Amino acid sequence: MSTPEHRVCTPGGLVRRLGHQRWFAACTPLVVPADRLIARLTKGRVVALGLVPSLLITTTGRRSGQPRSNPLQYAPDGDAYVVIGSNWGSTRHPAWALNLLADPAATVTVRGARVPVRARPVDGAERERLWLLLVAQWPAYQTYLGRAGGRKLHIFRLEPS
Repeated sequence: MSTPEHRVCTPGGLVRRLGHQRWFAACTPLVVPADRLIARLTKGRVVALGLVPSLLITTTGRRSGQPRSNPLQYAPDGDAYVVIGSNWGSTRHPAWALNLLADPAATVTVRGARVPVRARPVDGAERERLWLLLVAQWPAYQTYLGRAGGRKLHIFRLEPS
């Protein structure tokens, strides 16, 4: 059994600890284009350098109608994938979340496997349960909530279709 100090010393543990820092949240979106490239080159087998459970989601742009792909951290929930529109604590919703609200059909690529999904925003007791699941995996979501200026962070359950 590893101690909390030991987990912080692992690459994933260090990233989770840094996730609370403003500079980390400001700089990490700059890495997203490289993350997309790595995901494309590895056919979705490597996303977020494997440091956290990640997938590549492809939505349909609500304005353009074009496919839009974004690397996202997720938490498994049965056969579904749970994602949150934290946008690193920005006061603006991420485009991919707005795309899902406009058209819930999407595709996720997880460890190289492409899965068609249907996004369902969650509320009530289910939202509370999934929030706890997400925060247990990435504690910085709690920090992002405080920075979001009162914006409700969309939580989606991506269910295979």
